[in-house]
Amino acid sequence: MSTSSDLEILVPPAQQLDIAGERLEIRPLVLGELPAVLKAVRPFAAQLAGGPDWLALFAEHGEALLQTLTLTARKPREWVDQLAVDDALALAAAVFEVNADFFVRRVAPRIGDLAQQLSTRLAGPTPSPG
Repeated sequence: MSTSSDLEILVPPAQQLDIAGERLEIRPLVLGELPAVLKAVRPFAAQLAGGPDWLALFAEHGEALLQTLTLTARKPREWVDQLAVDDALALAAAVFEVNADFFVRRVAPRIGDLAQQLSTRLAGPTPSPG
């Protein structure tokens, strides 16, 4: 028999968050959002496992992270750009917490797998010049 906690694992609940004078409902991603979010998160996906260092992510991948927040918060980029740093960090944490299964269990390992496959191919024998 399924319990509410089993359902929350499959479909994480939305999270209410008060940011910049607004109450946001951070919800899990839906299928139509995946292409743009995957493209935005790709540069830093491998760094999402464990407890991400949000300040380091902003420093190293600021544009990609801002684009990801814009898409996942479903707010205009101008709104995201105007957030105070502590609000941006809270928003990032909420977005990735609500979508943790997607980012940590699906995206980050896949990025690692692809890197390993590429590395194996590059290390393999190279054809001799004809």
